Amino acid sequence: MMNKINTLSLILLVVFIPCLSLLLIAIFAPCLIINPCIAEEERSLYIVLVEGESLAFLHNVASNFDSEAYQAHAKLLENFHNQLLQTTLDSGSYTKIHSFTHLATGFAVHTSHSQAEKLRKNPRVKLMQKDRGAKLMTTYTPEFLKLPLGVWAREGGEKNAGEGVVVGFVDSGINPIHPSFAYDDFTSPTTRNSSRVFSGACEAGPRFPASSCNGKIVSARFFAAGAQAVAALNASVDFLSPFDAVGHGSHVASTAAGNYGVPVVVDGFFYGTASGMAPRAQIAVYKAIYPTVGTLSDVLAAIDQAVKDGVDILTLTVEPDEPPEDTITFLDVFEIFTLLARRAGVFVVQAAGNKGPGPSSVVSFSPWAVGVAACSTDRRYPATLFLGPTLGDGMLKYKLVLAKDAVRVDGSFPRTPPYTEECQHPEALDPIAVSGSLVICTFSEGFFNQTSTISAIFGTARTLGFMGFVLIANPAYGDFISEPIPFPVPGIMIPKTADAKIITQYYEEQTQRTEQGCVIRYAGSASIGEGRVASYQEQLPAVSRFSSRGPDIIDSHRNLADVLKPDFVAPGQQIWAAWSPLSVSEPIYEGKKFAIMSGTSMAAPHIAGIAALIKQHNPAWTPSMVASAMSTTAAKYDNSGDTIPAEGYDLGSLLPSTPFDIGAGLVNPERALDPGLVFMPREGEYVAFLCSLSNVSRVAVEAATGGSCDHPLGHPADLNLPSVTITSLIGSQAVQRSVINVGRKQETYLCAVLPPNGVTVDVSPTWFTIAPMGAQDLVIKLNATQVLKHFSYGEIVLTGSLDHIVRVPLSVLPVSIS
Repeated sequence: MMNKINTLSLILLVVFIPCLSLLLIAIFAPCLIINPCIAEEERSLYIVLVEGESLAFLHNVASNFDSEAYQAHAKLLENFHNQLLQTTLDSGSYTKIHSFTHLATGFAVHTSHSQAEKLRKNPRVKLMQKDRGAKLMTTYTPEFLKLPLGVWAREGGEKNAGEGVVVGFVDSGINPIHPSFAYDDFTSPTTRNSSRVFSGACEAGPRFPASSCNGKIVSARFFAAGAQAVAALNASVDFLSPFDAVGHGSHVASTAAGNYGVPVVVDGFFYGTASGMAPRAQIAVYKAIYPTVGTLSDVLAAIDQAVKDGVDILTLTVEPDEPPEDTITFLDVFEIFTLLARRAGVFVVQAAGNKGPGPSSVVSFSPWAVGVAACSTDRRYPATLFLGPTLGDGMLKYKLVLAKDAVRVDGSFPRTPPYTEECQHPEALDPIAVSGSLVICTFSEGFFNQTSTISAIFGTARTLGFMGFVLIANPAYGDFISEPIPFPVPGIMIPKTADAKIITQYYEEQTQRTEQGCVIRYAGSASIGEGRVASYQEQLPAVSRFSSRGPDIIDSHRNLADVLKPDFVAPGQQIWAAWSPLSVSEPIYEGKKFAIMSGTSMAAPHIAGIAALIKQHNPAWTPSMVASAMSTTAAKYDNSGDTIPAEGYDLGSLLPSTPFDIGAGLVNPERALDPGLVFMPREGEYVAFLCSLSNVSRVAVEAATGGSCDHPLGHPADLNLPSVTITSLIGSQAVQRSVINVGRKQETYLCAVLPPNGVTVDVSPTWFTIAPMGAQDLVIKLNATQVLKHFSYGEIVLTGSLDHIVRVPLSVLPVSIS
């Protein structure tokens, strides 16, 4: 990233000019609500599932939510919840927060530890967990994913893409006046392209009038009982309405289903036009996270309502940030709710998490919900820092001043790095020295401890009249990670210590000092080039460093699960999308309608929107069929034909990715419309999978899911997924799979195998002919030939006579050859 140096000038190519911020992860975390130091009898939130039939699966009732029978049964369940609490807990010792009646039957209760233990011992309680809190986890990506000439063209163009599909979002709400969500020629009711009946509602409140539901936004609700129970909400930002004061929820919703061709203008600069993946799809909002706090209880209530309302796709970019303690990950109450949502016919999308690049860092665990990793695209925002008197045409040079050299000698401020090096406090700097200069600020302990901010540098620059700033890496802390944002003042980030060293060397050579080290003359000069113009010449894509990785885990002891996670990868780095001008968690974006953000929360809505397109094209498909189609047609190669790389621990390092980085690969929307074959778990197979797990109580599985363990799978790897993951291959193992032909014609498939190292793989039959909607069973026999310390990877490729290609990733750890 560094150009040739000479005595007259130095050109450093880095990322973005008035547009770079130190954002390690662009995911909001306003809400860790459990304090481990609270007194035992202080109240906490508990989530409780109890015996009884939930309404979503009650025959002759579930399909008509407005019927007298549905309402009467819901009332019976709520009365049962109230009675159970009244007869178990002491009067006045609790507050019921939510009753769950649709997906599951249970409630959230605010009570003390001792009272909760009484409740836990009640024989009618099936599952009880303490609320762990919840966190919040575009202009170019439609072109990157080839939607305009691909899927959109098939559906009649961008004005029809996603027609008749409702996408639900559990997040921080929505900004209803944003042009991405404007009324867009919905002159007549949209034709419902689904067997599911949608019946949402618009809950008005502060900054969210009833007219906000306009045909694009078809439903908007908010859930705050849990938040109100555990924290004092701030009325100036914690609006009791679906309004998004943060911006995160608006960003996610517009990425999936925002209107087509919305101009992105920030600080007067035009960055292009934005569009969601399914611009004609409709949006249902379920706000469950607030700037002050977020609770799992409110999130579960939102999921329950979204499924009851009838959404087709449910996007969860908010979830518990840590694996559950003392329980199987798949039996966590959050995972149970997503299982029930899938059973009810909803395609559930989750952000995989932002704890990469370490192994087993995913927070999307279950095979019934799609976990999405994040990758870059080929778009970059290169900026230029010119050092020395030889500058580009028309560029103005400015005096270079190191902040440490401009510290006031008469100040009463602390002599700590935020004051002396980081440009966080204008009172610490000599205005005569820095006014009209390019000031070099240094990454130091304040940034390392995440207490210093780029926003503070902006404030200092404005107050003291900087012509710009340069934030350089500090050898004491190493390279840092930066992500682009629009700067309100000229600035540039130098995140690599090697580049920073060149700048400081030039500065020292040009600066005259006394014997005591005091500056008597600043002779160095520099200029910052334009950095807001995108470049599209980079290799693409690469798994983002922050993106969480597999292998999946089965419990808090980090035992591995025979399930591939993440499922696949989608663009999630430097994504432009809608925002909320209040931007209470990101002051940099205050007053702005768009933000460029990074995180798996940005990747997940890409999959949600693409799922809407697939659902529009194939309305009869189940969620499992949609997930399989995306998986088996995904690409594992980048634009140069090499395996998609993944960013590692070291800044700038790239390694070949594995399925634990990318899942099946980068989603290919057009191929996913017509995958040829799909893998679809049979009715009850997810419960059978849970029952087959070792060291898992079948009684606990039946209690949590309402299913039966009478017919467990022979092995967890027999779950009919479009991938095979075996975390401990001992000798030989046969794995069962079944495929269905969703094509319109009979087709013959030939099986080929790229075996993992240390393993032989045989597929039987080696070829087969399958009729439309016909099924074919496959037996995959794996034999360990070499003991390995690490996983090895391969794939099965089923090639059809009508040009369908079905890829099945293999991830195997051979631990014994006998």
